[in-house]
Amino acid sequence: MEWRDIPPLAALRAFAAFNESGSVVAAGEALGVSHAAISQQLRALEEHLGVTLFDRSGRAMQLTPDGDILAQGCADGFASIARAVALVTGAEATRPLHISPTPSFAAAWLMPRLAEFRALHPEINIVLNPTAEKVALTPGGVDLSIRYGAGQWPGVEATLLVETNMVVVGAPSLIDCCDTSTPEALSLFPWLDEVCTSESSEWLRARGVAEGNRGGFIQMPGNLLLDGARDGQGLAVTVRNFVEADIRAGRLVVLQQDDTPGMGYHLVTRPGIQRPPLRSFLKWIKKAARDLT
Repeated sequence: MEWRDIPPLAALRAFAAFNESGSVVAAGEALGVSHAAISQQLRALEEHLGVTLFDRSGRAMQLTPDGDILAQGCADGFASIARAVALVTGAEATRPLHISPTPSFAAAWLMPRLAEFRALHPEINIVLNPTAEKVALTPGGVDLSIRYGAGQWPGVEATLLVETNMVVVGAPSLIDCCDTSTPEALSLFPWLDEVCTSESSEWLRARGVAEGNRGGFIQMPGNLLLDGARDGQGLAVTVRNFVEADIRAGRLVVLQQDDTPGMGYHLVTRPGIQRPPLRSFLKWIKKAARDLT
């Protein structure tokens, strides 16, 4: 690293504080200095770099494209420093491990196995927040998100945990003696769908099932969807791993399968240093997934 090329830390802190707060006054308050001092640091930063970071033509300063690039780098860098400081000072030691899986994954995969992790690591407190929303992974917030897809999400690190494809399933009592050979035929059946947005509802909407269905939808929480499918209340789309035992036992029949390669549940984390509770959980959950294969 060419240390002489790195601008003074005080100037970078002022720049990062301005970008986070949106004004020189708020940045000065955040750093405990005057707004004039912030303005001076910002100009010194531009002079050091020989680059225009701000558009000052309007009433409020706006970042230029070069300013946007530096702002992202500063945000990532200072966040990484803050995490490292919290780790070495022990400030993160007592904070619970915050995990945000999808509701379907939490109900069908994680909860039946979580007692094993608790037995191995009783000292680690956990906050489990199943949600269909794609949560932001911020310092001091959510440590780990578990999401379905191809794993190509910007700004995060994604590791494939369980590779599995989506399937459309129905109970024999619902589909017996009925035509299920085409999407048009399936549109005549009632469908079960999760409330809010989930991996299954996204799959349905991407294929136009929601718009073309004539048999009606029943929306319900994700933990009830498979029970409804087994009871013959409607067709359901879910990941194959969650219904493999039902398929083998004949309780559900596969009507369609999406064979897109690389699809599955991913462990999604922030780049950079991971605190010990997160490392322990990742080690355990990866082993739990391997033991199933």
